[in-house]
Amino acid sequence: MLRLIIRIFILSLSVIFLTTSCGSKKLQSGLLYDPKEVAELSEKLGIELSNLNKGDDYNMPLYAEVSQWLGVPYRHAGLSRKGLDCSGFAYLMYQKVYNKKIPRSTSDLARMKMKHVSKKQLQTGDLVFFATSKNRGKISHVGIYLKDGFFIHASTSQGVVVNHLDEPYYSKSWKKGGRI
Repeated sequence: MLRLIIRIFILSLSVIFLTTSCGSKKLQSGLLYDPKEVAELSEKLGIELSNLNKGDDYNMPLYAEVSQWLGVPYRHAGLSRKGLDCSGFAYLMYQKVYNKKIPRSTSDLARMKMKHVSKKQLQTGDLVFFATSKNRGKISHVGIYLKDGFFIHASTSQGVVVNHLDEPYYSKSWKKGGRI
């Protein structure tokens, strides 16, 4: 009787082990992310996301991470959920999502060696640079490109928000895009 109980216990553990995996969870449809979660993320960020788009699937870690920072207030030199600035936001996202250490200041980021990218060639995760101070020639703001013209950044007036490159303010102050 004891052997039977032990066999059932071992069999039960085996079934539990085989049905729960610590790897990435693939849905039965072959998609990596739950369509409901993707729809919620799409609504939260205000951009069109789809499980049918391999690019969206690949970039979901960035979309998921940046969405958690929406509304965090702007704080000069800040580097936490209590407040952060634009370069601090880019710095944290590159560490968390891409496991890459980038310069902490906007001016150092702008001078950093990277592939220059035109607006039309931007890809998810590229850095976007603007001259938003009185000195229109000097880069003073950075954001992270999402897709379809949208980027996310820490705005001095609204905190972490999503905007579009074609909005007049950002269109006028656009300087360059860069890929690390």
